Amino acid sequence: MGAAFFYHMTAQPVDVTLPMLLGKARAAGWRVAVRGRDAARLEHLDVKLWEADGFLAHGRAGGTHDADQPILLTDGSELPNGASCLVSLDGAEIAPDEVAASDRTMILFDGNDGDAVARAREQWKALTSAGCSAQYWSQESGRWEKKAES
Repeated sequence: MGAAFFYHMTAQPVDVTLPMLLGKARAAGWRVAVRGRDAARLEHLDVKLWEADGFLAHGRAGGTHDADQPILLTDGSELPNGASCLVSLDGAEIAPDEVAASDRTMILFDGNDGDAVARAREQWKALTSAGCSAQYWSQESGRWEKKAES
């Protein structure tokens, strides 16, 4: 049974945090779906992932090879690449049953955006109320530290 890890980004933007977390997920052997709500944002991240240090093979959902992608950027709820690790960006919905079925769920949110923080709090409450295990990580001190667990 998986757990939801909430990453409260304050020192580094998603462009820096996401490649680092994706590298760790791939090192663990997980296939990953990065779920966003904005196609333009996913397009931007698609470019950034190709430019990132190290090689993070990935694709955008909707292609002919979605099932083969180790990392798939999507704005849909399907997981055609058989992802066992889900990443939520910009408040993209993650259901409790998805958390339970995954190896890891990561919810990244911008700590400098009040709406994003409020949405992450809603997601924390909904997931933990549904019985999901969750951890809250903050980079307030300049490095990632676990601040809460449920």
